[in-house]
Amino acid sequence: MVQAGEFEIVVDEPEYSGGTNTGPPPTDLLLASIASCMTLAFAFVAKKRGIELSGLDVTAVGVYRGPGFERIALSVTANVPRDVLEELRPDAMRLCYVSNTFREQPDLTVTIG
Repeated sequence: MVQAGEFEIVVDEPEYSGGTNTGPPPTDLLLASIASCMTLAFAFVAKKRGIELSGLDVTAVGVYRGPGFERIALSVTANVPRDVLEELRPDAMRLCYVSNTFREQPDLTVTIG
């Protein structure tokens, strides 16, 4: 269990990895984070431009290499023409904090105790 603001999220691993499979593994949460952040970014940009994005769906798929992701691919669909999504993409990418974190890696520190 991890705390995310005021929310508790069950995090686990599959049984074949030594977990109990009672929640998603951290890597799935990472993919969910980038997909949900990009979804919110597209929705925000569309709303600012007066565009209705019904059926908006962002899917994230990761390819593992060693202990990390080699690639993460996002697929964005909605019930609008493709060119509308293409026009929204630059601003949505600029607003998505999670994808920006991948582009500009922060310093990571681990403190014990």
